[in-house]
Amino acid sequence: MAVNRTVAQTAEELGLSQSTIRAWIGQRRIGFVRLGRAVRIPAGEIERLLERGYVPPIRAGRGQN
Repeated sequence: MAVNRTVAQTAEELGLSQSTIRAWIGQRRIGFVRLGRAVRIPAGEIERLLERGYVPPIRAGRGQN
């Protein structure tokens, strides 16, 4: 089973503020698990965000004049 992370752990891993992660939760931009008042972010959600935001490098010789 994948490890769920706290908002603080998720923010640190992504290099973002906790308020950004909490805003994304409120906007439903990131999946989460609520256990009572506790909020946890599944590891798969962090991976999904990183994959979705990945921009491949430009290959040498392409797009350069």
